[in-house]
Amino acid sequence: MPDFKLPHDHNHNLEETELANMPSANQFQVAADVLKLLGDTSRSRIFWILCHCEECVMNLSAMVDMSSPAVSHHLKLLKTSGLITSRREGKEMYYTAAKNAQADLLHHTIEQMIEVSCPDER
Repeated sequence: MPDFKLPHDHNHNLEETELANMPSANQFQVAADVLKLLGDTSRSRIFWILCHCEECVMNLSAMVDMSSPAVSHHLKLLKTSGLITSRREGKEMYYTAAKNAQADLLHHTIEQMIEVSCPDER
Protein backbone atom coordinates (compact mmCIF):
# COMPACT_ATOMS: atom_id res chain seq x y z
CA MET A 1 0.00 0.00 0.00
CA PRO A 2 1.48 3.37 -0.91
CA ASP A 3 2.24 5.91 1.78
CA PHE A 4 -0.57 8.33 2.21
CA LYS A 5 -1.92 10.77 4.74
CA LEU A 6 -5.56 10.68 5.71
CA PRO A 7 -7.40 13.94 5.09
CA HIS A 8 -8.53 14.14 8.74
CA ASP A 9 -6.61 13.10 11.84
CA HIS A 10 -9.10 11.55 14.27
CA ASN A 11 -6.41 10.19 16.59
CA HIS A 12 -7.42 6.59 16.01
CA ASN A 13 -4.90 3.80 16.21
CA LEU A 14 -5.45 2.17 12.83
CA GLU A 15 -1.94 1.35 11.75
CA GLU A 16 -0.64 1.47 8.20
CA THR A 17 0.22 -2.22 8.45
CA GLU A 18 -3.40 -3.02 9.29
CA LEU A 19 -4.57 -1.10 6.25
CA ALA A 20 -1.95 -2.87 4.14
CA ASN A 21 -3.39 -6.23 5.29
CA MET A 22 -7.00 -5.27 4.63
CA PRO A 23 -8.71 -7.88 2.41
CA SER A 24 -9.33 -6.91 -1.19
CA ALA A 25 -12.64 -5.62 -2.45
CA ASN A 26 -13.13 -8.99 -4.19
CA GLN A 27 -12.72 -10.83 -0.87
CA PHE A 28 -15.31 -8.57 0.74
CA GLN A 29 -17.58 -9.21 -2.26
CA VAL A 30 -17.48 -12.96 -1.57
CA ALA A 31 -18.60 -12.33 2.02
CA ALA A 32 -21.28 -9.89 0.89
CA ASP A 33 -22.64 -12.36 -1.67
CA VAL A 34 -22.99 -15.13 0.93
CA LEU A 35 -24.65 -12.80 3.41
CA LYS A 36 -27.00 -11.54 0.69
CA LEU A 37 -27.85 -15.14 -0.15
CA LEU A 38 -28.91 -15.79 3.45
CA GLY A 39 -30.78 -12.48 3.51
CA ASP A 40 -33.76 -14.38 2.13
CA THR A 41 -35.91 -15.85 4.93
CA SER A 42 -36.80 -18.98 2.99
CA ARG A 43 -33.18 -19.75 2.12
CA SER A 44 -32.10 -19.17 5.72
CA ARG A 45 -34.78 -21.58 6.94
CA ILE A 46 -33.84 -24.22 4.37
CA PHE A 47 -30.15 -23.84 5.19
CA TRP A 48 -30.85 -24.14 8.92
CA ILE A 49 -32.86 -27.34 8.40
CA LEU A 50 -30.09 -28.82 6.29
CA CYS A 51 -27.58 -28.04 9.03
CA HIS A 52 -29.48 -30.55 11.16
CA CYS A 53 -30.49 -33.27 8.71
CA GLU A 54 -30.31 -34.55 5.19
CA GLU A 55 -33.56 -34.08 3.26
CA CYS A 56 -35.18 -34.36 -0.14
CA VAL A 57 -36.99 -31.54 -1.93
CA MET A 58 -40.47 -32.91 -1.18
CA ASN A 59 -39.88 -33.06 2.58
CA LEU A 60 -38.19 -29.65 2.60
CA SER A 61 -41.18 -28.23 0.71
CA ALA A 62 -43.54 -29.55 3.38
CA MET A 63 -41.31 -28.28 6.21
CA VAL A 64 -41.19 -24.70 4.91
CA ASP A 65 -44.66 -24.69 3.29
CA MET A 66 -43.37 -23.85 -0.19
CA SER A 67 -43.72 -25.44 -3.61
CA SER A 68 -41.10 -27.93 -4.73
CA PRO A 69 -39.96 -25.70 -7.63
CA ALA A 70 -39.43 -22.78 -5.24
CA VAL A 71 -37.44 -24.96 -2.83
CA SER A 72 -35.41 -26.35 -5.74
CA HIS A 73 -34.54 -22.79 -6.79
CA HIS A 74 -33.28 -21.97 -3.29
CA LEU A 75 -31.34 -25.24 -3.13
CA LYS A 76 -29.61 -24.44 -6.42
CA LEU A 77 -28.43 -21.07 -5.08
CA LEU A 78 -27.25 -22.59 -1.79
CA LYS A 79 -25.42 -25.37 -3.61
CA THR A 80 -23.74 -22.98 -6.05
CA SER A 81 -22.45 -20.97 -3.08
CA GLY A 82 -20.92 -24.08 -1.50
CA LEU A 83 -23.12 -23.96 1.60
CA ILE A 84 -24.89 -27.27 0.87
CA THR A 85 -24.10 -30.52 -0.91
CA SER A 86 -26.27 -33.15 -2.52
CA ARG A 87 -26.23 -36.84 -3.26
CA ARG A 88 -28.41 -38.96 -5.48
CA GLU A 89 -30.09 -42.16 -4.33
CA GLY A 90 -32.03 -43.66 -7.21
CA LYS A 91 -34.28 -40.92 -8.55
CA GLU A 92 -34.16 -38.91 -5.32
CA MET A 93 -31.71 -36.11 -4.49
CA TYR A 94 -30.81 -35.53 -0.85
CA TYR A 95 -29.37 -32.29 0.44
CA THR A 96 -27.38 -31.41 3.55
CA ALA A 97 -25.19 -28.58 4.81
CA ALA A 98 -21.63 -28.66 3.52
CA LYS A 99 -18.96 -29.81 5.92
CA ASN A 100 -16.85 -26.67 5.77
CA ALA A 101 -15.90 -23.77 8.00
CA GLN A 102 -18.07 -21.28 6.12
CA ALA A 103 -21.27 -23.34 6.52
CA ASP A 104 -20.48 -24.06 10.19
CA LEU A 105 -19.88 -20.38 10.93
CA LEU A 106 -23.09 -19.28 9.21
CA HIS A 107 -25.08 -22.01 10.96
CA HIS A 108 -23.90 -20.89 14.38
CA THR A 109 -24.31 -17.21 13.50
CA ILE A 110 -27.95 -17.76 12.51
CA GLU A 111 -28.62 -19.62 15.75
CA GLN A 112 -26.99 -16.92 17.86
CA MET A 113 -28.94 -14.19 16.08
CA ILE A 114 -32.30 -15.86 16.64
CA GLU A 115 -31.28 -17.18 20.04
CA VAL A 116 -31.86 -20.90 19.44
CA SER A 117 -29.65 -23.86 20.05
CA CYS A 118 -29.01 -26.83 17.84
CA PRO A 119 -31.24 -29.73 18.83
CA ASP A 120 -28.02 -31.72 19.33
CA GLU A 121 -26.54 -29.13 21.73
CA ARG A 122 -29.39 -28.78 24.22
